Amino acid sequence: MRRLAALVTILVLAVSAAQGTAEAAPAREKWDTRVFSLVPSPGYPAYVLAHRNGRVYAGSYSNPQGDSQRSRVFEWSGSGALLRSWTVPGQDLTTERGVQVANQDARGRLVLLEKSRARVMTLDVRSGRFHTWATLPDLPTCTPGTTGPDCSPNAADLPAIPNYATWGPGGALYVTDYGQAVIWKIPRGTVEPRVWFASPQLDGSDFGTTGIVFRPGRRDFLISQQSTAVDASVPTDGKLYALPLLDSGRPGTLATLWTSSPGDLPDGFGIARSGHVYVANAGLSNQLVELGPDGTEIARFPDATANGSNGSSIPFDTPSSATFFGTRVLVANQSYFGDTSHHAILDVQVGERGRATYLPDNAFWS
Repeated sequence: MRRLAALVTILVLAVSAAQGTAEAAPAREKWDTRVFSLVPSPGYPAYVLAHRNGRVYAGSYSNPQGDSQRSRVFEWSGSGALLRSWTVPGQDLTTERGVQVANQDARGRLVLLEKSRARVMTLDVRSGRFHTWATLPDLPTCTPGTTGPDCSPNAADLPAIPNYATWGPGGALYVTDYGQAVIWKIPRGTVEPRVWFASPQLDGSDFGTTGIVFRPGRRDFLISQQSTAVDASVPTDGKLYALPLLDSGRPGTLATLWTSSPGDLPDGFGIARSGHVYVANAGLSNQLVELGPDGTEIARFPDATANGSNGSSIPFDTPSSATFFGTRVLVANQSYFGDTSHHAILDVQVGERGRATYLPDNAFWS
C-alpha cells in the first residue's frame, strides 16, 4: 500500500508540475507572428502546403530579376526544420520558371504546378520521382464578346500560367490560370485539361486569377482575383469570388463576395472552421485580411501604417498565401522585389482552426 500511495503522490506531483509549466507558457495572442523557416535559394516561395503527413512543403517561384536556376521543392518538419529538397526536372531555362506545391493527392504525392512549361506534375516524396500529369494549352484570345469554349477571354495574349489547384467531386482537379482568365478541369483518369469556366471577370491583365478552394458543404469554389481589368472604375481592385458547382457539373453564376482596396493584389487564402477567410494581400498593403463567411471585412493585419511590419524579425514582403496549420496560418513571404533575406515562411497565430482540405479518396492520378 505504501508503494501505491507513493506512486499516486508522484503522479499527482508530475501532473501538477506539467500543469504549472503549461500555465507558465503564455498563450500566443491573435496575429502574433514568428519566423517558421527561411527559404533557401532559389527562394521566392509563393504557396505553403501543410501535408497530412505532418510536414510542410513549398516551392521556389519566379525570380523577376531573372536567373538560370531550376526550381526546387522544399520539405520542413512541423517545427520548421528543413529536411529535404528536390530539383524540378525538365524546365525551360530560357523563360520564367517556378513551381507551386499546390496540393496533395489521396496517395500522399505532392501536386505541383510548373510554370515554364505549364505542367501539372506529381512528386512522390518517398521515391523522389516526378511525373508530368498534364500540360495546360496556350489558348488563342477570344473574339471580342465571346468567352470560348476554347479561347482565352484575357485581353492580353498571355501563355498558360497554372497557379493554384483544388480537388473537386469525382476526383477532378481544378486549376486556376493566372494568364488566360480560365479555370481548368482535369477529370480523373484523363491527361487532357478542359476549359471549365472562362470569363472576362477573370481578366486581370498582368495580375490574374490566384487561389481556389472547393467548399463541399456549400458546393462551390472560392476564387481570388488579383485585379479586374474589366472594372473600368478601379481596375486594380481585386476580388474574392464564389462560383457554384451545379449538379450537372457545370459552373453556376460567379458572385463577388469581397472587393479589395486598390493595389492589394489578393493571392492565396485559407478558410477557418468558422467560415472566416484569411487572405494574403501580395500587393502594396503587405497584409493579411480576415473576412467573414459572407465576405464582410473584419480585420487587417498589420495596419496600413506598418508597411508590413508584423512584430517578427521579417516583415510581410509580398505575402502570397495563408495556409492553416493548427490555429496558425503559414504565410509564404515571396519578397517579389528581391530582398532574399525576406524569403521565408512566416507563422501567424489567428486563434482558430482551419477547415479540413477537401481530398476525396479517388483524388489521384495512377
